[in-house]
Amino acid sequence: MNSVRKTFGSKVAVQGIDLAIPEGSIYGFIGPNGAGKTTTIRMIMSILFPDSGELSVLGKKSAVESKDRIGYLPEERGVYKKMKVAAFLVYMGRLKGMDSAGLKPKVMDWLERIELGEVAKKKCEELSKGMQQKVQFIASVLHEPDLIILDEPFSGLDPVNMRLLRDLINEQHTAGKTVIFSTHVMQQAESICDHIIMIHEGKKVLDDTLGDIRNRFDPRAIHVDTINHDDQSTLISAVPGIANVRIHEGIHVVKLDESMDKQQAMQNILNAVPVSRIEIKRPTLEDVFIEIVTGGSSGGDHEDVRAKLLAGSKETQEVAS
Repeated sequence: MNSVRKTFGSKVAVQGIDLAIPEGSIYGFIGPNGAGKTTTIRMIMSILFPDSGELSVLGKKSAVESKDRIGYLPEERGVYKKMKVAAFLVYMGRLKGMDSAGLKPKVMDWLERIELGEVAKKKCEELSKGMQQKVQFIASVLHEPDLIILDEPFSGLDPVNMRLLRDLINEQHTAGKTVIFSTHVMQQAESICDHIIMIHEGKKVLDDTLGDIRNRFDPRAIHVDTINHDDQSTLISAVPGIANVRIHEGIHVVKLDESMDKQQAMQNILNAVPVSRIEIKRPTLEDVFIEIVTGGSSGGDHEDVRAKLLAGSKETQEVAS
């Protein structure tokens, strides 16, 4: 994608995004609801067309020219409700150019793998939303596509099925497939992706590997849980190399001076106070997103952004339950 822009009336949904996704990678599009993730994916899929800019997919000018090499799970779930599950999947496989010979056994094998073997002869409308979503995932990978695009694939799934789907996505990646998926639940991206695209208000605000992101946004902080959860802030603050200490949810969050070695700081803290647990704080994608959006400030703006992210996550959990 080169300088891709999309508007809906006066609303700018995507603002000049540049993007290059290498073959065989697994990329996560992350950001809050309404950030522009789905619009970007729909342009990649040629469901929508950009107002300006250029894009290519699998070496072609549009996804239409490579449609049988792409597997797509849209944000809006949809199956043919009156069709039986196995028949629906066979039909989807044929639409993607699969030979009918051996297709039914392959469909049944996939249904067994996702623990839906017993529903093969049920109508799609008889399945729960979570089951329908798993069926649609099969439809998106049944034809063994080179590129798999999943828009909010975990939405509506309970924790057990989230783990199952995560394992299946990793399996596809290990097999050499290119995987793009979007989510507003950033912990999901952290557990799967090797590269992150962060989108906010239609703009790409971050594009990097997960490792490099963690290095760039290292908070230089240590979490300390004291024995009996006693407040030891005064003693910890007196330890050499400590910039400040605050308590968050019963844990001492210890900020280090820029020149202080983390391992040495941990040893100094252990020598100074009774500790039940101590660990280096690793930045989460949520922390990184908030720092980028707020410009590193704290206070009201910081908490407002976090609250919006949490609200979106709660909506997903409520759908799943």
